[in-house]
Amino acid sequence: MTGATSLHVALVGNPNCGKTALFNRLTGSRQKVANYAGVTVERKEGALRLPSGRLVRVLDLPGAYSLNAASPDEAITRDVCLGVRTDEQRPDLLVCVVDATNLRLHLRFVLELAQLGLPMLVSLNMMDAAAHRGIRIDREKLQALLDIPVVETIAIRKNGASALLDALDDRLPAPPTALPAEADLHAAVQALLDAAVTVPRRTAEIDDALDRWVLHPVIGMLILATVMFLTFQAVFSWAGPFQDAIEVGVAAAGNFFSTQLPAGMLRSLLVDGIIAGTGSVLVFLPQILLLFLFILCLEESGYLPRAAFLLDRFMLASGLSGRAFIPLLSSFACAIPGIMATRSIPHPRDRLLTIMVAPLMTCSARLPVYALLIGAFVPDRKVLGYVGLQGLVMFGLYLTGIFSALLVAWVVKRFGSGHADAALLMELPSWRMPNPRDVLIGLTERASIFIKRVGGIILALSVLLWFLASFPAPPADWHGTAIEYSYAGHIGRAMQVVFAPIGFNWQICVALIPGLAAREVAVSGLATVYAIGGSQDAAAAQLAPLIAAQWSLGTGLALLAWYIYAPQCLSTLAVIRRETGSWRMIGISLAYLFALAWLAAFIAFRIGGLLS
Repeated sequence: MTGATSLHVALVGNPNCGKTALFNRLTGSRQKVANYAGVTVERKEGALRLPSGRLVRVLDLPGAYSLNAASPDEAITRDVCLGVRTDEQRPDLLVCVVDATNLRLHLRFVLELAQLGLPMLVSLNMMDAAAHRGIRIDREKLQALLDIPVVETIAIRKNGASALLDALDDRLPAPPTALPAEADLHAAVQALLDAAVTVPRRTAEIDDALDRWVLHPVIGMLILATVMFLTFQAVFSWAGPFQDAIEVGVAAAGNFFSTQLPAGMLRSLLVDGIIAGTGSVLVFLPQILLLFLFILCLEESGYLPRAAFLLDRFMLASGLSGRAFIPLLSSFACAIPGIMATRSIPHPRDRLLTIMVAPLMTCSARLPVYALLIGAFVPDRKVLGYVGLQGLVMFGLYLTGIFSALLVAWVVKRFGSGHADAALLMELPSWRMPNPRDVLIGLTERASIFIKRVGGIILALSVLLWFLASFPAPPADWHGTAIEYSYAGHIGRAMQVVFAPIGFNWQICVALIPGLAAREVAVSGLATVYAIGGSQDAAAAQLAPLIAAQWSLGTGLALLAWYIYAPQCLSTLAVIRRETGSWRMIGISLAYLFALAWLAAFIAFRIGGLLS
């Protein structure tokens, strides 16, 4: 493309086509992320230098299914492609990224974009996955029929974008003119597929056979429940040896510093503050990674979109949009990406409702709290001879969060106003074996995020809690424990006015405070408080038996119930403010979640009292 000193390229495509992975491959770390003026949609731009020396600006546009925009994301993509936004230059070239394994869906958008009269390239992405499934694409014939240059890419490979880079360094292609004659886009796509694409019949037969079972209204729901049940059983049964190894390491580190340092403030900070605080959270890393291992494998296999299709009618009955499934599913990892994913919901009422119930999904930050309390109060025994009781309780906590979200949505629908969106329309991907490399990358990213939180916010809050629990020192005539005289003790006892009716002692009240910044910090908060207020050996490995001995069953059940509904972490509140532009929505969210959490904890505390 020697006719210009610089080139402005926009990557466009359907969601989940690998467009962002290709953007990362092209631009690396040379990226800027901001918001488009007046909206909450992210604007991602990067730069690269071609072998010829030409500078290319690359814009990663939000995923869209059509230029007939049905969401804020699609509206941005449409407006940028049409050149109607005053804050964005119209691209010199559109690179339309398509999933080579699902051309029936993606080629429709290519034909729409071709009508704009802009120079275009088509990137056949995921060509490795297409080859693995036996799909053969005649690239040259497809290129001739579209009258658009077509290149093959594999965004996840190191040199997977080399053909695209060569095309970008060539002359700017002319806008497409020889478009398919069919007025119906669907018919035009079918003609292109018949002429240039061969799909093995056996692949389609296997997909159809599996879908007859997985999408069955009764059998499919039983399969979904079984998959979820087995996932949480494995989280407890498989993680044990890895957790034991981490506990040994944490205990060894604590013992080392206890023997090497003289008694005093420094040793207390390291052993009781940093090691006990961060170690008590780090020990749950194996369970979190096992949970994400299952989620990533289900996503890679193509099962999750089918689960969305299966659950769609239940969501519509509860008052949620059919499009809300994917944001709510994302919220199982973290409510923040789940709330951001609601941008794909076109109706404002449906979007707001999804944002409000997304925090009820059990995010990974709750897992350390659940695992600690279940390990302390639920016996490690089998039900019916082979079903682990602890995994069964964990499964029940997740289901409680899901049904609570549906119930809240139903109440809003029953007593509120507005409408629910139409049923979810989606084209299901073919079944495929999960790529071990992609799963490993996903697990590595999750482990990195978790460890950074441990080394960042959790470390800082552990040190802060240690300070609150250590100062001021009690006078010589003080007869209680030192921590009761500290700032933490005073704060905890003041909070008991609100929390004593639900069975929370002052130590729990202290741990709830840092839990507002990040839920999992409540575990390190308890470890820090008890390591200082109890024996010097009360570290991460002994926290569960310690609270089991000191708390009643009702208190343990109440804290479990509290964390099903507990008000969101501060980061989630910030995202709600950014996505809705309203402080009122933050107030509503905090109020209803606090009320639900307090009421659920009160009921659980009373039930626990009857059972004990």
